[in-house]
Amino acid sequence: MAWAAGAGRLVATVCRGAVVTLVFVLVALIAGALLPVQAGINNQLRAAVGSPIIAGFISATLSASLLCICTLALRLPFPTTTDVGSAPLHAWLGGFIGAFVLLATIVLAPRLGAGVLVALIVAGQVGASLLLDQFGLLGFPLQQATPLLVLGAGLLVAGVVLVRLF
Repeated sequence: MAWAAGAGRLVATVCRGAVVTLVFVLVALIAGALLPVQAGINNQLRAAVGSPIIAGFISATLSASLLCICTLALRLPFPTTTDVGSAPLHAWLGGFIGAFVLLATIVLAPRLGAGVLVALIVAGQVGASLLLDQFGLLGFPLQQATPLLVLGAGLLVAGVVLVRLF
């Protein structure tokens, strides 16, 4: 009977792992689905305020405010100056990259449409991800780009072309 209890624990662990994985997949899908929604909303804000930069500033300010509220509500400790100073210099580029992506989506959404914009963003993400994995950059584990991964990326680019043409 000890083996049955052990098997039961194993099944519970596997099921728990599958549920956690499913939750991660669902959260990622929702985040992906919200990208064109965010682009549309920010484009409407741009039209209302008359400037993509001001619209981006408002959006980023609201994002920062929500993160501040979450930090305070969860009582997360603020990092020390030593902690902050230990971050590599390139770690500070995340905010600039976020501002660039935000502004690019605000400017490009009305010109490209949601489908083409997101297809191009995803193609760029896949290409960059393959490079980051291939060379183990920015803390990602080294993972060789197999021929099937490269084929998949190529098919994605072909998909972008099809979305743009039709």
